[in-house]
Formats: sequence, structure tokens, C-alpha cells
Amino acid sequence: MISVGWYVYILLCGDGSLYTGISDRPSERLEAHRAGRGAKYTKGRGPLSIVYLESCAGRSEALSREAAVKKLTRLQKWALIGKAGSPRT
Repeated sequence: MISVGWYVYILLCGDGSLYTGISDRPSERLEAHRAGRGAKYTKGRGPLSIVYLESCAGRSEALSREAAVKKLTRLQKWALIGKAGSPRT
């Protein structure tokens, strides 16, 4: 069986807001968001770009990490993004 990697990602929306989610295929998930099929929140908030991507050991870990990131303030999220280096798409 092939192991699937899970990721926590943060999107920067066109209005300057941040959206946090998880996926096992971040590039495909970004395209779904851009097509309006990703989440209600991101629909109509383009352009969208991935500014943070964190690898997790599995879906359960990704869900836990997503919950932790969502509890961060906006300033703390930007600090996390800054520590990760340049934006990734």
C-alpha cells in the first residue's frame, strides 16, 4: 500500500484574509478552491495562493494541527508563515 502524505495549508485570499485547511493533494485542492469548489469561505475571494504548507504524518495529525493553527491569531499565523520561508504554490 502506498502511503499518502497529508498537509496543513494556509491560503492567502485576494481580500487579504487567510484560510486554513488540510489535504492529501494540496495542488489539486488549490485548484478546487480557485474553481469555487473548495470551501464556501474561499468562493469569490480570489486570487488564491498557498502561502504555507506543512507536512503531517497522517490525516489524524493533519486534523489536529489544522485545529491548532485555526486557533492562532492572524499575527501568529503570519509569524508561522514567515518562519516557513517564501510562499509555496
